[in-house]
Formats: sequence, structure tokens, C-alpha cells
Amino acid sequence: MERLQKVIAYAGVASRRKAEQLILEGKVKVNGVVVRELGTKVSNSDTIEVEGVKLEKEDKVYFLLYKPRGTISAVTDDKGRKTVTDLFHHIPQRIFPVGRLDYDTSGLLLLTNDGEFSYMLTHPKFKIDKTYIARVKGVPTIEGLKKLQRGIKLEDGKTAPAKVSMTSFDEKAGKAICEITIHEGRNRQVRRMFEAIGTPVVKLKRERFAFLDLFGLAPGEYRELSKHEVKQLRVLAETGKLD
Repeated sequence: MERLQKVIAYAGVASRRKAEQLILEGKVKVNGVVVRELGTKVSNSDTIEVEGVKLEKEDKVYFLLYKPRGTISAVTDDKGRKTVTDLFHHIPQRIFPVGRLDYDTSGLLLLTNDGEFSYMLTHPKFKIDKTYIARVKGVPTIEGLKKLQRGIKLEDGKTAPAKVSMTSFDEKAGKAICEITIHEGRNRQVRRMFEAIGTPVVKLKRERFAFLDLFGLAPGEYRELSKHEVKQLRVLAETGKLD
């Protein structure tokens, strides 16, 4: 027996949080009966419908996308903007992004229909590193960079320690390029961190996710992860290190 929202998430219909929302809104039926109670347990013999569509087990798929700027990290958008899943129009599985990148941020984004896999890679307790290249306005001070390295207080709490370095700067032009690695995934976190030290981000790109990078891909292109890469990501999340 498994919790209903967990089964929905693992089937790739939605994230666990979204699945809970669908249950509360009365959009989920079990054996023809609407279920609104979170934590309801179901078995493999139960028939589950989400928004009138019977839940079917799909083959799990895993993709690495070079997200272009100007796309939403979501399955749909109520403002009609282009989403990352629009780039996968011929993929039959109902995939969703693993975490998110801001509308104006480009770079490496994973998509899957495996809810458990997504959870393991996005929850802060698993401490999966994500590395960004930030072009900022102004030149960060040494003390400013140290604040980011130690963890800096934002409106939603202090950030975890980050790895930060300034790769280049132009004092006269008032700009710099920094590399920062974090394992959290708060809303607009990297942008807010640099704003907190007085050097707002002008352009942001995620270069790496754990050991994965964008080699060979142009913006808007993607590739399927290999079985070995998927296994290694699971091992990394579970043990904190690679084989």
C-alpha cells in the first residue's frame, strides 16, 4: 500500500505537491469515488483517475535539456508563455521539470516522469550541487564573496554555505563574472544572493547539475540520460558520493 499522492507523483502525472493539490481540489478518484483526504493509501489493484484520465504506468524517461532563456520551467503556463515541455512535443510520456530555472535563466535542466527521482534530486537534504555562471553588475568585494561562501541571510532564512569564485572582472566597466555552486533550490536564490551583496545578476546560466554538464548541446536542445547516469544520480543522492 502506498499513499495516493506518492503513486500519482511516481506515475509522472505531477509532482507530489501538485498531486496533493489535485486531491484537495477533488480531481482524483479511486475506484470511481472522489478522494479528498491526503494520505489515503492505495494498492496496485485500485483504479485511479486524475482529472478524468485513468492512471497508467509509463516507462520512466530522463532527459537533460539546455533550457533557453524566455521559457517557463513548468508543464503549463496560465499566461500562455512557452514552457520547457513544449520542447518535447513528440515525447509520449507526461514529463515535468526536476526543480526549476527562472524564466530569464538558461542552462541545464532535467525532466522526467519519475517522481521519486525528482524528489531525490531537489530536496535540500540530499545536497545535490548545482553550479551557475553569473554575470553581475559591479565587482563583488572579497568580503561580499566570503558572505556568500559562509551563507547569507535572505528574507526566507540564511542560505547554506556556497562555493563562490570570481572568474573575471572589469573595474572600469563595472561588471564581473562569478561561478557559484549551491545545493539548495529556493526561488530566484542565486539572484537574491548576489543582490544581497550589492552586485545584482545581469545574466545567469546553470552550467552543471551534479556531474552533468551541457557539453554538445545548444539552447533548446536535449538528450536522454544514460542508464548509468541515472544510476549514478541515485547513488549520489543516497550516499553523497559517486561509485
